[in-house]
Parts: sequence; C-alpha cells; structure tokens
Amino acid sequence: MDNAMEIKLARPVATWRKVLAAVLDFLTIFLVGGYAIGHLTGMTTPGGFELKGGAALALFAVIIAYFVVFRKWLGGTLWQRLLGAR
Repeated sequence: MDNAMEIKLARPVATWRKVLAAVLDFLTIFLVGGYAIGHLTGMTTPGGFELKGGAALALFAVIIAYFVVFRKWLGGTLWQRLLGAR
C-alpha cells in the first residue's frame, strides 16, 4: 500500500479524558460567560456574579451555543482539543 494512501485507524479515547474535558469546558464557559454577562448587566458581586432572570437565561444559551458551535463547526471544544478527547 502506498504511504500517501494509508488509512489511519482512530484509537478510542479514554473515558476519563472525555469526562474531564466536559467538566472543564462547562466550568470554563460558566465562569467566563457568567462573569461577562454579569459585568454587562451589572449583576456582579464581590464574590463573582449572581445572575437572575434574563441574564441567567442568556448564560444558559451561551453554554449551549458553546458546545454546539465548537463541536459541530470547530472540531471539538477547547478542552477536548487540549486533552485530545475528540
């Protein structure tokens, strides 16, 4: 078989990597997105942020969009790419 035509077989990814990537992705987008939305809406506190109503709904939408966009169009989320868990 020609080297240029070799087919690489994908090795299965360890479950712990997938779980760790999902947890780190959620924490990252929750903290960064939550603080950004809190800052924009004036819902920051000395300890971080406290979102209510529309701001909390906006954060929920940002979290969903993060996972959908990164997985579907960018080949994996930030932590999936860093941990090789795609």
